[in-house]
Amino acid sequence: MVLVDYDCCRCRNIHSVQSKVSELVEQTATEKAKQQTWEMGGRGMITVKDLTFSYGKGKQALHGLDFTVDDGEIFGFLGPNGSGKSTTQKILTGILTGHGGFVSLFGQEMASSRTHDFFQKIGVLFEFPYLYANLSAVDNLKYFASFYPKQQARDVFELLDQLEFKKDFLKKPVSSYSKGMRQRVSMARALISNPRLLFLDEPTSGLDPSGAVLFRKIIQEERKKGTTVFLTTHNMVDADLLCDRVAFLSNGTIAALDTPKRLKEKNSSHQIVIHYLYHGKRRERQVDALELEKGLSFPHEEIISVHSQEPTLEDMFIQYTGRGLS
Repeated sequence: MVLVDYDCCRCRNIHSVQSKVSELVEQTATEKAKQQTWEMGGRGMITVKDLTFSYGKGKQALHGLDFTVDDGEIFGFLGPNGSGKSTTQKILTGILTGHGGFVSLFGQEMASSRTHDFFQKIGVLFEFPYLYANLSAVDNLKYFASFYPKQQARDVFELLDQLEFKKDFLKKPVSSYSKGMRQRVSMARALISNPRLLFLDEPTSGLDPSGAVLFRKIIQEERKKGTTVFLTTHNMVDADLLCDRVAFLSNGTIAALDTPKRLKEKNSSHQIVIHYLYHGKRRERQVDALELEKGLSFPHEEIISVHSQEPTLEDMFIQYTGRGLS
């Protein structure tokens, strides 16, 4: 079943609509090939099997998580507050120990991989900026860059320029920065070591729309370089636009795991709303997706727009978990 999820503005005839449907068929075939690779285990940058964790008696945070993250994949880890997202990320980044089950990163079991080499291969953007308030952006980044070999660390000024950081504030203390500026420095800190594995917690928080678009572009560029991205967010736009797959976490368990597109398609009504002109008047008709593939059977002079009645990713989250993203 192929759904039309685009605006076909001012299409003159049904051939334009059908060509778009053909494009979607090709896209679906590509996504199915990716899905088969993931179902077969992929290359496993991150492998998690039966992961459990407890903060004490009666405080079980994780209840047997199972998932893999492929090398070069952008993987979304979504859930409401208290669902176990932060606990999982702390385990994967080596901050939290004492978990049950099996966890491996870079092909090594977590218990034996918490080495100096491991921490040099990961970059972390925390939800709240961890920066020295009395130091400038430049001094903060030069300090954090000193933890890595010189040939590995990126140029501080080039990185800040890529993040469109205001040049007037380069040498002013972080305490004078806005939230968006601090977020840019925090992202630079996560990227300064050219990490192979990038953990991002609410990366577009505090950014205006243009800043959010810039960050999404940078994340996509990192993936093109081969970087694996583990994305934790409440932002459904970020998850939908960026992620190859998403996991919905609820009460310490994974409620659903798939590509954003497949999650929406599997729960779609497969209905298409078409706006068109007939006898000089704008009209609306709802048809089944299969009917659209065969051609439009109703009289019309001009197709104005075509919209699927596909649910949103947030609709899917609520359906699978029964809770909103708060």
